[in-house]
Amino acid sequence: MQKPEIQSIDHIVMQAADLTATIKFYTEILGMDHSSFQPPTGGPVRQALNFGLQKINLHDAASPFIPHAKNPVSGSVDLCFITTQPLADWQTHLANHGIDIEDGPVRKTGANGPLLSVYIRDPDHNLIEISNYI
Repeated sequence: MQKPEIQSIDHIVMQAADLTATIKFYTEILGMDHSSFQPPTGGPVRQALNFGLQKINLHDAASPFIPHAKNPVSGSVDLCFITTQPLADWQTHLANHGIDIEDGPVRKTGANGPLLSVYIRDPDHNLIEISNYI
């Protein structure tokens, strides 16, 4: 048998203290799409953020779905998103929405090479890195 290997990430799950504020931030500021889905095992309707071929499933931090991480808390995620739009455009967009840039533009290393990145915080204070490959 060959050694098993992982191909890609399908989705991640993020805790949100305020689902409405989180959905608004990721759709209006980061341009993601919001969707709802019914789990095939039943239970309450779930919320998700979709972009490219990926998605972020959202859990209400006050009542996370089971199973979940051992210590599910909001504000404990660092995420890096790749964009092809120039960071200068992002800086203008973020300023127009009153979003402070915490750091950057600064050079970093991504999964596929060097990055130029800016860092912001979402409503739960997760660290969000917006990056261009350089």
